[in-house]
Amino acid sequence: MKIAVTGKGGVGKTTLAGGLARLLADEGYNVVAVDADPDANLASSLGIPMEDMADVVPIADMKELVAERTGSKPGTFGTYFKMNPKVDDLPEALSKVHAGVRLLVMGTVKEGGGGCVCPESVMLKALLQHLLLARDDVVILDMEAGLEHLGRGTAKAVDAMVVVIEPGMRSMQTAETIRKLASDLNVQRIFVVLNKVQGPDEEEVMKSRLDGLPYLGSISYNQSIRRSDLEGTSPYDADPAFVDEVRAIKDRLFRELGREA
Repeated sequence: MKIAVTGKGGVGKTTLAGGLARLLADEGYNVVAVDADPDANLASSLGIPMEDMADVVPIADMKELVAERTGSKPGTFGTYFKMNPKVDDLPEALSKVHAGVRLLVMGTVKEGGGGCVCPESVMLKALLQHLLLARDDVVILDMEAGLEHLGRGTAKAVDAMVVVIEPGMRSMQTAETIRKLASDLNVQRIFVVLNKVQGPDEEEVMKSRLDGLPYLGSISYNQSIRRSDLEGTSPYDADPAFVDEVRAIKDRLFRELGREA
């Protein structure tokens, strides 16, 4: 099972991604959680203490490793490098393991004149392709709304893309943008989760605006989730109601995909 969680900044996609990863690990799955968002805060959503992440360098920033695996020279452009670097050893070598979840922090490629092919981008895409196509783990991707890390070669391996929205039209517009991007990449199964819901009336209004996007459920606006975010801890460890809501979303997703819940 390969699940990409996406949405615009601040809607709570990282909260959902962390909750899904922890829940699936508790249910006995081998889970790899991939932080592919430039904000890189999936660790706290998983409950990994900040001090345990102090020595973690995003893979995109590991210049010597990228140079070694791609055959490139750090700081140079326009040179030849490998398009298929060795990455199969990296999930174990570069991850942090917490509560049964293996976390990989991808980082982001800082490149001028977007769209250029650089060694860092090739490295990240090769690693993501390995995770999605060559491993049997459950993979949870916490992705920015632009889907920058997904190319056509890897997008088809994603079983489901879950778009997290919050009440409001701007969030709905982002969901439509993501639906178009995902369609362009040939992602077949796109679902919506509504976060920060304050009552059933608000949920029904938002559901009525989904324009055919399948709905998996909601996460309530909850002070304990907000407090966990401020404290850098995981709501999964602090709020049983949150865990129940994530479980209901996961069960619905598995049923939609024809998997055992």
